[in-house]
This record gives sequence, structure tokens and C-alpha cells, in this order.
Amino acid sequence: MANTKSMDLQKRQDGQVQQAVEPASNERLFIAPTDIRETNESIILTADMPGVKPEGVDVTLENNVLTVKGTVADEHRSAEAPTYAEYRSGNYKRSLSLSDEIDRDGIEARMNSGVLTLTLPKTMPSQKKIEIKTG
Repeated sequence: MANTKSMDLQKRQDGQVQQAVEPASNERLFIAPTDIRETNESIILTADMPGVKPEGVDVTLENNVLTVKGTVADEHRSAEAPTYAEYRSGNYKRSLSLSDEIDRDGIEARMNSGVLTLTLPKTMPSQKKIEIKTG
């Protein structure tokens, strides 16, 4: 069984992950649910972070690890305990390792209505004509 330091996954009956929560001090820290698509030119990540405004998003790249953090805006927090709740409020974090195929300088991030879209362009394969020397 998972202890309090490990990720707490709540699964629906069909086996899909419904919610992932990772404790961080006294505050909830959710793992942002993320979809990943690949095109010929890039990899596109779409992360759901309800209640997070663009100024509450922090995206960093360190040692080939892309980390996304989202802080929920104060107006989405409540000091009162709800009578009934299907949605829990908290901050978000997600870390992903990047391969050498990604152009680190070309990464773009866009936040719209609580959905973060990261575009990770692929590097172009290097091609070089090798000169043939004689003698």
C-alpha cells in the first residue's frame, strides 16, 4: 500500500486514473493531467490546470527535465470546507524528461482557460556532405 510520501492514485472502476495527488507540505499538489501528441515537426503537450492563470505558470528546463508548475489563483481557493465537492483545489506540478530530439531553444508555452499547451519542436537531423580527399 502507498505511504503518505508516495503518489496517491484514485482509479475509477474502468481502471483509468481519475486524480493524482502528491502531498507537498500542508498543501495539495496535483500532477497535471497531460495529453501528448506527436507531429512530424514537434511534440505537443496539453496539461489541464483548472484555476491557474498565465501568471501562475512556471515552466523550467534543467538537466533535460522539463518541469511545469501551476499555482491556483486566490479566487479559486476557499477557507471554508465545502458541504459537497467533486473538484478539489490545489497547485499543479509535472516533470518530464526530454530526449535529445527536442530543440530546447524553440520550446513555446501558451496558457488558455486553465489549459497549458507546450510545443516542443524536434531538432532537424544534421546532414553534412563529407569531402573525399585523394592521396
